[in-house]
Amino acid sequence: MTTEAIWKDFASQLLGFIKARVHSPENAEDILQDVFIKIHQQSNHLNDKTKLTSWIYQITRNTIIDFYRKKKITSSENIISEISEEVSPLTDFKFIHCLMPFVKELPKKYREALEKTIYGEFSQKEYAKEINLSYSATKSRVQRARKMVKELFVSCCNVKTDSYGNVISSRHDNCNC
Repeated sequence: MTTEAIWKDFASQLLGFIKARVHSPENAEDILQDVFIKIHQQSNHLNDKTKLTSWIYQITRNTIIDFYRKKKITSSENIISEISEEVSPLTDFKFIHCLMPFVKELPKKYREALEKTIYGEFSQKEYAKEINLSYSATKSRVQRARKMVKELFVSCCNVKTDSYGNVISSRHDNCNC
């Protein structure tokens, strides 16, 4: 897949992903450009084309971490733990195909909150302005939606996790994912 094709398929999703973690739209745009430069430069390192999405998001996460390290806004340990927490199985794109049916089951306000912030192109602050809700209320709505999806997913797919909460196995019993 060419860098141009990757841009068409992923640019808006990646921008939303970055905006959710970097609170300046200008910095988010800069990071997005850096991500695509890295994708272009490292495209020969992708051996398994079926892992393209995971590979792209790993480059994006690393670029965000690099941004915070360069800016020294906060300690890199805090940023790494924040990003690791946000990129839990709920937002890890290895599971996106399995999670979307559960997202679709949520009540409209929770579904839209996830679709527009976590999986879309809005930061939570931007989404709060769009729906005329306070930022803290929007954050709570997104957190509740993530929890609902996680509960639906875990109950359906018999997920087993390690002591850190990382998914180590799952079994799909009577599940449509």
